[in-house]
Order: sequence, then structure tokens, then C-alpha cells
Amino acid sequence: MNALNIAEHMAHLGAQARAASARIAAASAAERNAALRALAVLLRTESDALQVENAKDLQRAVEAGLAPPMVDRLRLTPKIIETLAVGCEQLAAMADVIGEVSGLRQQPSGIRVGQMRVPLGVFGMIFESRPNVTIEAASLSIKSGNACILRGGSEAIDSNRALAVLVQRALAQAGLPAEAVQLVQTTDREAVGRLIAMPEHVDVIIPRGGKGLIERISREAKVPVIKHLDGNCHTYVDDPCDLDLAVKVTENAKTQKYSPCNATESLLVARGVAAAFLPRIGAVFAAKGVEMRCCPESRALLAGVPGATVVDATEQDWFEEYLAPVISVKVVAGVDEAIAHVNHYSSHHTDAILTTNHVHAQRFLREVDSASVMVNTSTRFADGFEYGLGAEIGISTDKFHARGPVGIEGLTSLKWVVLGQGEVRG
Repeated sequence: MNALNIAEHMAHLGAQARAASARIAAASAAERNAALRALAVLLRTESDALQVENAKDLQRAVEAGLAPPMVDRLRLTPKIIETLAVGCEQLAAMADVIGEVSGLRQQPSGIRVGQMRVPLGVFGMIFESRPNVTIEAASLSIKSGNACILRGGSEAIDSNRALAVLVQRALAQAGLPAEAVQLVQTTDREAVGRLIAMPEHVDVIIPRGGKGLIERISREAKVPVIKHLDGNCHTYVDDPCDLDLAVKVTENAKTQKYSPCNATESLLVARGVAAAFLPRIGAVFAAKGVEMRCCPESRALLAGVPGATVVDATEQDWFEEYLAPVISVKVVAGVDEAIAHVNHYSSHHTDAILTTNHVHAQRFLREVDSASVMVNTSTRFADGFEYGLGAEIGISTDKFHARGPVGIEGLTSLKWVVLGQGEVRG
């Protein structure tokens, strides 16, 4: 496509999405749930075919020399496909929130005033790598009564096209417009520029990808953006704590999977437990090949761990999202310094405290300024599916409208409704 054709293509997608949004917003919960259940069936029956298309993307990625964590993000394994199908079914089983009226109260004038939950309208989703985002975004769009335009990365184009076809088949089976979910068919970057500058067709943009992509979209978009720039997540091991629990949870938070944005990237340890804890977690990290970038105090405690890769941390390491088997490690005086460190260096995504002190736990929950704050569990749980949202369209580190995993309610708005019986204002 040349620039003119891309402009026409995006305008056409936008017009179709706007028209479809009216129909799907008015659709019954039964219709939208039928589309989700049909999509779950199609994902399972077409699993083998999806993996054939996915293999094309994987082969191109390997040939292009993509780093292993990035290749890993592209995979559509049978387990991932089944998780997507279950997510669709979970969404279908959830209560419908569209049209729900809350806070209805009588005013002295006689009118009753409340708020109704309604779809946003049309959202544009721009994402890199993970093709499972196509289904997560589409299913949440359907459940929340929105239309969406999806623009995935070139590295997953074959997988995304195959998945988008299944979504449109499911919508048609349920009697809903297939255009309620559309995939941008070109990988040209100009399509992104067009998508984020169509306020007449698109109500909100949701980018999900690298920091560079999200910064560009935030800078150039002419419609509102729901975003998070990166996931520098912290696990803080407090004094006092259950050391066995702390080792188990920290290991999971960092090593269960390196590539997601909710993996722990920075480990803070209270000085009172550092000598007991750090050699134990250091041995775990050494066995798994995790490099530790340390403050002088933590490096001294880890230096004797057999096989450990221990280097000096730079100031930038405290800000870093590695998405790799690398973690920054710092000894802090206690909960006060931990909270101050997290609020200064974190990306306000997800941060956890491992402690047996209730007061420390409550302070951490109240004072850490992040979208998800956890006590005695792994940061890897910061996920819409794990939170019971059915799926998520992303994790927002913004402070307005949607924050944390963005599920159904994050894709809706509230409008005021007023019920009267002929009252007039005096």
C-alpha cells in the first residue's frame, strides 16, 4: 500500500468500526456472550491451523535474529491457545455490566440521579509481539460492547491474521457485525500514524509494546491514550519475614518467566534479614543463570555464592526493565527506605512486600504509588486473567480512568442518567 491507499484503508476501517460500534453497543448480553463462546470453540477446533500460521512468524523471527525472549513472546502453543479459549468462556460467564445503573438517589427536586455504565465506543489497539493479544483485545471488546481496530506487529502478522479471521467468524455466527473487530492488514508504520489521529472514528488508543512505541503514540496521538511505558517491578523482602516464603516467592516473581512486564526486575532486601536471605536466593539465581547487579552491601553478601554472576549496579540499573535473566539487588535499611526507593525508581506497575509485620504490609499497600501493590505473593499475578477479569487488554500505569489490568470496566465509561416525573427547575 502507498501512503494514499493506507490513508483510505484506515479511514475505511474507522468508518466501519464506528458503524459497528452502534450495533454491538445495543446488542444483548446473550448475543455478545454467544460470540465469545463461539470464539472459544473455534480456537480449539482450529488450534492446529493456528500453529501452522504461527510457525511462519517464529521462523521469520529466528532468521531475523530476534532475542530468545522476543521469540518466546510470539509462540502460540496448545496451552496458550487453550488459555485464550478459557478466557473467552470466563468472560462469557461473567455478569454483564453494560447498562448497569449505580448510585441512583433522589434529589430534593424530586428527580433521581445515577450513573449508567456504557461502552467507550471504538478503541484502537496497537501492540507488538504477542499474538495472544489479538484474542484478549477482541474478546474484551465484544464483552464490553465496543468495536476495535487492532494493529499488531509485523513479527506476528500471520498469526494475527489467522486469529482475526476466527474472531470475525464468531461474531457473524452470533449475528453481530464482523466489522466490530478489524485487523489492520498492512504492517506499514504509516497505518499507526493514521490510527492515532482519527478522533472522528476512534475514541481511545491503547498501545501495548516497547517503551519507544508507547512514547511515540503518547506524543503524536490526537485521541486519549491508555498506556504503560514499562514494568520495572520490585519485590521487597522485609524484616521480619518468613524466609522460606520469601525465597519461594522471589524465585517465582523473577524466574517463572522472564519476558512479561510483571516479572520482578529489582529486589530490595531489609538489612536485618539480608545475611540470611541473600545467599539463599543467590544460590537459586546462580542455578538458573540469573545475573545479579548489586549495591556494594548486597554484592559482599553474594560474592561467596558458588556459580553466581554478581556485578556492580549502576544508577540506571535501578530504573531498568530487563525482560531477561538479570535482576538488580539492593540492601535497604527497612520499610521506609524500601517505599522511598520504589516510588522513585519504579514504573508504577506492580510492587510487592514479603513480610510478617502487618503494620509494614499496610504501610506498603497505602504508600507505594503503583497500579498493583501486593503482600506476600508474586508480582507475576499482576494479570487480568489471574485477577478474574477474564482477560486484559493491557496494564495501565496511568492514574485516571483505568489503572492496573484493564478489563471490561476499563473499556467502559459512566454517563449520568436522570429520571423524573415531570419536575421542572424553579
